[in-house]
Amino acid sequence: MNPNASLITALVERWRPETSTFHLPCGEITITLEDVVTLYGLAINVDAVVVDIPDEEWSAICLRLLGRVPVDLVGGVAVVRIVWLRVEFSHLPEDASQEVIEQFARAYALSLIGGVLFPDWSGSTVHLQYLLLIEDWQRAGRFAWGAAVLSYLYREMGRSTLHITHTGTSLAGDLGGWVALLQFWAWERFPHLAPRDSETRAQATEDASPRGLRWLSANSRQYGDQLFQYKLWFDAMDIVVVSI
Repeated sequence: MNPNASLITALVERWRPETSTFHLPCGEITITLEDVVTLYGLAINVDAVVVDIPDEEWSAICLRLLGRVPVDLVGGVAVVRIVWLRVEFSHLPEDASQEVIEQFARAYALSLIGGVLFPDWSGSTVHLQYLLLIEDWQRAGRFAWGAAVLSYLYREMGRSTLHITHTGTSLAGDLGGWVALLQFWAWERFPHLAPRDSETRAQATEDASPRGLRWLSANSRQYGDQLFQYKLWFDAMDIVVVSI
């Protein structure tokens, strides 16, 4: 999905870190844990996503859990490039052992974590701390990924808001966190901003579960000066869908 930068920017400019809400003329509104469950089906009521600081070197952890180490992982560097993961683990050998299969699965999961769930502003690297969360698949399935994703997005929007306050320029184009969650949430809460039904594929039905599936093939509406138009809409906003 291509993020709608104008919509995201107009929303983030209304984010207030003090209350973790968007301030609109009709009141305050925010993304909740219920929204995360409804839109994406991610768990929220299980174990907290917490990483213990390891005693091992990051290169040793990478070798143990992925079976290989990137050449630029040296010294105290603890990040790998997502493109490296996709290139190195693009083809699983037909005679792969169970250990190799799990290493490829971890590489795929790590690229999703760094590229979708917890991306930084660049979206090009992922910290190896997340690799420790998927070392044990049974344990990984007990984490409250939905709660972690939402708190991470909150933090990134707060960082963007502080940047706007101090510099007068928007950081939304470089916003970290799961931007698709913010965009799908906005389409659900403000239906007049969402893509028209004709722009959404037939298989993305109204009763899709999780509900975010209905937007996977949607295209954002296009306008002349989109950012200015979205700002006008939010300045005059008086109707919000309170339940999705």
